[in-house]
Amino acid sequence: MTVRAGVVVTGTEVLAGRVTDRNGPWVAQRLLEMGVEVAHITICGDRPDDLTAQLRFLADQRVDLIVTTGGLGPTADDLTVATVAALYGRELHLDEKLEQRIHAIVQRWRSRMTSSADSEPMRAGIRKQALVPHGAHSIPPTGTAPGVALHPNDSGTLPAVLILPGPPRELQAMWPGALESAPVAEVLTRRAHIRQNTIRAYGLSEADLAATLRTAERRITGFGDLEITTCLLLGELEMVTRYRESAATTYTDLAGLIDEQHGAQIFSTDGSTIDDIVAHRLAGHRIATAESCTGGSIAARLTDRAGSSAYVTGAVVSYANEVKTSLLDVSAETIDEHGAVSEPVAAMMAEGALSRLGADIAISTSGVAGPGGGTDLKPVGTVCFALARADRPTTTRTLRLPGDRAIVRALSTTAAMHMLADALAPADRTERSN
Repeated sequence: MTVRAGVVVTGTEVLAGRVTDRNGPWVAQRLLEMGVEVAHITICGDRPDDLTAQLRFLADQRVDLIVTTGGLGPTADDLTVATVAALYGRELHLDEKLEQRIHAIVQRWRSRMTSSADSEPMRAGIRKQALVPHGAHSIPPTGTAPGVALHPNDSGTLPAVLILPGPPRELQAMWPGALESAPVAEVLTRRAHIRQNTIRAYGLSEADLAATLRTAERRITGFGDLEITTCLLLGELEMVTRYRESAATTYTDLAGLIDEQHGAQIFSTDGSTIDDIVAHRLAGHRIATAESCTGGSIAARLTDRAGSSAYVTGAVVSYANEVKTSLLDVSAETIDEHGAVSEPVAAMMAEGALSRLGADIAISTSGVAGPGGGTDLKPVGTVCFALARADRPTTTRTLRLPGDRAIVRALSTTAAMHMLADALAPADRTERSN
């Protein structure tokens, strides 16, 4: 890749951990998709000296573009524009048209309040946000804070910089306009055209994939032209490969080898997530969940996307045995004989959800998430699953999952999603993703 970038996330609240950074990863992913290599993401507080240090650090790394997020509001600690202007030796001037635009936005908001009269603090805040460095390009705001883009300084020691607001919704809405600004567009003209492909597998270990990649390095010509990253998260192994157009055949050879070695574990070759696949395969079905240890997490995953009401009928979180018996028709005798964490109970939970909630497919979980409650026969991490369908026998399985309570619950939810995907897969098993 011919273009490098760095991202500076500003905000003492982010640095202190009170707010999770959503901007750095989002900006980095967008840049990577465009063929821009992201060298660093840094976080600093709302202090001019610290922001200046971060900007100088990235300039020393020879990046072509710096993207900053945050510090563009009307308050005293919103200092990003002034700090960047000082470093680049640019005077600030008032953009009157921009000031009028921000004022109109503020007035629309204030018109919904009891009083919409201007105040001096409000006018000062608007004026502050309309200050633009000399020679900079302003980016129209979606909130009240406009973005700013600057060309590199005259000596070439400082790269182009793009200054965007901190609220993720505002930043993301302004992103297309930011890319069209002259300083950023000029940098992007030098980027290489990069392809990116994602393969996802379930039940495949990093060690096994690493062994296959070593084999690929020996067998496949041009393997070094592929930039491969792998990530294991909650039982799913993701392999992202980035490469230039000229290495397309090399990637095809690699994908073929991965399929040859691990085809049974691969569930997506086009980047689709398991949630995408389950949603696609649920078309024409009605699903319900009966959950104990997962506490409704499966239902949350199923309903996390618009349009899920077309296939989700409902869910029962049956922590107490009384709820299992009264709402899901699990017999008390079965619980007494096998215990609440057992495949027979999980089966009755799924079948109860199927009939009670008017579904044609239902999935259930009952387990020991911890930290207490485990026994020698059913240690912490023991989770029983069942999948009931109106047109075939109920299936069950038991897993022993590692980790603390949060991890066991998350792994259980992922396992349930894969059970659903497998149960709904076409009979020939050739469809891996949507």
